[in-house]
Amino acid sequence: MYAEVASVKQLSPSVLRVTLTGGTLDEFEIPSATDAYINARFVPAESPLTVPFAPEDVASVAPEHRPRPRRFTIRQWQPESQQLAIDFVAHGNTGFAGAWAQRARPGDRLQFSGPSGNYRPSPNVDWHLFAGDESALGGIGASLEQLPATARALVFVVVDGPGHEVELPTAANADIVWLHRSNAADPEMLLADAIAAASFPAGDFDAFVHGEAAEVRAVRQHLQTDRNVDVSAQSISPYWRRRHSDEAWRAVKRQWLAEQAQDA
Repeated sequence: MYAEVASVKQLSPSVLRVTLTGGTLDEFEIPSATDAYINARFVPAESPLTVPFAPEDVASVAPEHRPRPRRFTIRQWQPESQQLAIDFVAHGNTGFAGAWAQRARPGDRLQFSGPSGNYRPSPNVDWHLFAGDESALGGIGASLEQLPATARALVFVVVDGPGHEVELPTAANADIVWLHRSNAADPEMLLADAIAAASFPAGDFDAFVHGEAAEVRAVRQHLQTDRNVDVSAQSISPYWRRRHSDEAWRAVKRQWLAEQAQDA
């Protein structure tokens, strides 16, 4: 599938919302999951490939010119207008996805496969826990928008500073805690320490915890060890790893997850 950029909106100094339309979005069917995602294919700037491209087109160019796959959570899908919104985290010109989003203009095209997804807030719990960083804002935001006014949620989000906070609309009774890594003595423990210090509401809850690998692992350990949570039944996984490129993280992610599964 592919679609064209309709608009680009700067939500914060590091987060951009790219809204896509047209292309083959008339064939797009989103699952009920609020962490629904697409597998996007970002064509290097110097590549001769143009969207849409076929597998044989990719095979015909040098490896350095082939599209780079990246997974992105769908922030919003509007079936009536066939508009698809994706939030990108961009830090300078490093990487492929963020750099593409920063230079994207109306009419630019993006090719992707999917969507797929796994998580949706359970209607059978007393409240919901959401935690992560900028990379998790798409899933957290989409989930909060689906919660009814009768729902309760605790939300913890790590961003660079006060100017990096974004709107997270919801009808639910949601306590949103913004954590600023620029002021943190130990950024890797900022999220876990805040959750450990929080007073949880009474009753059962489900958890959606995604973001940087070390931060997510620390939260997972706390929930499992100190809160007696069955973490295997929750949506908890890392999207990226500090000091690793996307390719380097992919190379070690399977081993990392295996080691994380052994945490006490």
